[in-house]
Amino acid sequence: MALDEAKLHEFVGKAVGDMGAALGAALVVIGDKLGLYKAMAGAGALTPGELAKRTGTAERYIREWLAAQAAAGYIAFDAASGTYTLPPEQAFCLADETSPTFLPGGFQVAAAVIKDEPKIAEAFRTGKGVGWHEHDPGLFEGTERFFRPNYAANLVASWIPALDGVEEKLRRGARVADIGCGHGASTILLANAYPKSTFVGFDYHEPSISWARKAASRAGVAERVRFEVAASKSYPGTGYDLVAFFDCLHDMGDPVGAARHVRQSLAPDGTWLLVEPFANDEVQDNLNPVGRVFYSISTLVCTPNSLSKEVGLGLGAQAGEGRLREVLGQAGFTRVRRATETPFNLVLEARP
Repeated sequence: MALDEAKLHEFVGKAVGDMGAALGAALVVIGDKLGLYKAMAGAGALTPGELAKRTGTAERYIREWLAAQAAAGYIAFDAASGTYTLPPEQAFCLADETSPTFLPGGFQVAAAVIKDEPKIAEAFRTGKGVGWHEHDPGLFEGTERFFRPNYAANLVASWIPALDGVEEKLRRGARVADIGCGHGASTILLANAYPKSTFVGFDYHEPSISWARKAASRAGVAERVRFEVAASKSYPGTGYDLVAFFDCLHDMGDPVGAARHVRQSLAPDGTWLLVEPFANDEVQDNLNPVGRVFYSISTLVCTPNSLSKEVGLGLGAQAGEGRLREVLGQAGFTRVRRATETPFNLVLEARP
């Protein structure tokens, strides 16, 4: 087989870059966990010894970590002085947990799913699923830390206002159910924004519900927010003014069944807010950096979870609006529209 030497070199260079990125995920997790980025943010140029002293860590490890981060372009190195600086743009993404582009949670997810590779490889062989609850616990915390900044930036500011009449209901006082709530970040954000409304978050994963209850107490909203263990097809209650699904419908084994239950639980004039990862309908239109991340996490987490459940439809994180509309239509939703979008999200409004 004849090889194009230029293409070969190009691919090897790309693969080596990917190896560095994969290994670098662990280094970002370490930098986040040990407070290295936070210690560098706004501190100007630091020697390895100075950073080690600031963070109570060993200088020899810090020296190697800094060099790796500089090689990755995450930290700037000045050869003349032998010092390292965290540029403000990188600090915004790596050290500021209130930033809409705070990224360490995503690297935490990557580190967690790599640990679970043997389980996923075996699922490839058997066709069986791997449930969310079977993953490394770092996945649960990392997912919340990765998604929360995006929700904080968009949920109240743009997603809720894009829905027909919902914001006014929430201001007056509405009943809201957040399905697949995980650690409760989305539920608590809504509760903080709309103090006259009441909220309940449901998730089948009991450790996440326990975490969410503590988070609600810390946020001072526990009187208006409760969290319960329940599945998407059987959560209790009817007459909800708003039911919300944030980045979770595609993970479910029976999304049509879940959608039918949403329809039954809504008030006659209620609204279903469905937020899903952004995707075009055709695979070739998703072959880009964002699609790469979503297809990868879908292979490692979303699709295995769906295949572990009843029905096991396996929508995947890149289902696209067309496929999502099919699911909602099968469940009896006759009014579905794209309310808004971001580079990472499709935001659909559905009504019976």
